[in-house]
Amino acid sequence: MARAGREIITLQCTECKRRNYTTTKNRKTMTEKLELKKFCRHDRKHTPHRETK
Repeated sequence: MARAGREIITLQCTECKRRNYTTTKNRKTMTEKLELKKFCRHDRKHTPHRETK
C-alpha cells in the first residue's frame, strides 16, 4: 500500500516494451516521467525503464 501523497507507477523497458517493475513517486514534487536504468530479465541486460500508466 502506498503512503499518502504517493502513487504507484509501472516501469516499462524501452527495448522490449515489457512492464517489469512497479514503484511509487510523489506526483506533486516530480511532474516529469521517471526513467531509471534497471535490469531487464527478458533482454538479460541493464536497460532504461520509463514510467507508464
